[in-house]
Amino acid sequence: MEGEMQYVLYAVTGLIAGTFSGLLGVGGAVLIIPILIYGFHYSQHDAQGTSLAVLLPPIGILAAYRYWQSGHVHLTAALIIAATFIVGGYLGASYAVQISPPLMKRIFGGALTAIGVFMMLTGK
Repeated sequence: MEGEMQYVLYAVTGLIAGTFSGLLGVGGAVLIIPILIYGFHYSQHDAQGTSLAVLLPPIGILAAYRYWQSGHVHLTAALIIAATFIVGGYLGASYAVQISPPLMKRIFGGALTAIGVFMMLTGK
């Protein structure tokens, strides 16, 4: 995959992830990382690092604004979570970069599976 077509596919990835982010509150880890690994052949670490970089500026600013307009944003909770997310993100990344790529892929897949199974079984 070279040149302009790759840029178009990156843009399509962003549109898909952004749409799902606005719709379901997911996008970065759940969609972008697998797309980068399987569609663009990134390593697990490269996909995670790129996904985090993607999320820096637009982390859903327009989607969050739309939810806020409709009265669905708890601003105090969001600010506290965001502030501590910064610390947690740094700590998690500090450990992640030391883990082998195959193990990191298994941890990532296991986490997504466990969360999905939990959500399906609780029915909430």
